Amino acid sequence: MKKSKRAKKSNSWKIKQHRDQFFKKSKTLGYRSRASFKLIELNNKFNFLKKNTNLLDLGASPGGWSQVARKMIISGKILSIDIKPMSPIRNVKFFNCDIFDDNSKKKITDFFNGKIDVAVSDMAADTTGNKSLDSIRTNLLCSEAINFSSKILKKNGVFVSKVFMGDDFIQVKTLAKSTFEKVNFFKPDSSRSESKETYLHCKILKSL
Repeated sequence: MKKSKRAKKSNSWKIKQHRDQFFKKSKTLGYRSRASFKLIELNNKFNFLKKNTNLLDLGASPGGWSQVARKMIISGKILSIDIKPMSPIRNVKFFNCDIFDDNSKKKITDFFNGKIDVAVSDMAADTTGNKSLDSIRTNLLCSEAINFSSKILKKNGVFVSKVFMGDDFIQVKTLAKSTFEKVNFFKPDSSRSESKETYLHCKILKSL
């Protein structure tokens, strides 16, 4: 009996994962995902994680970015949010909720009791098989995260997020530039070459 196309695709993905140097390194170093290296590279490039940073990690599960942040942030507070569950990380607070729900937003502001230094997001919409639709849905998450971050970041705060180079990329870029003084894009080496993802780094909120 022939394997279905979906089964073949799944097996191909597993083979690629095991050959992937960043996947192997994540297992060796105890990171929960290869995505951990993306945040490491982003911070090496833009240097936004300090020992006293107060950080919000959006779409944090399984926790790879929170793990990296916790190693670099000594005295600051870290709050991780995801609609999916996440195993505990020492000295990281986790809320299992929808970041875009009004009650969730209140819990976040109450936790920090003031404006924060950094908001990061590696959120991506669940895949549908339609790459164009997946790109649009993920970029919508990025846009919503920009809008929310603009309300909770300090004036000199930093926002970092995954974004896809799709049909609506220009809309996300325009929103970012209308919200922040400095906007840069960077694709880490740990992003797969065939992926359309890149990362947005924004700094300094514009005055209203």
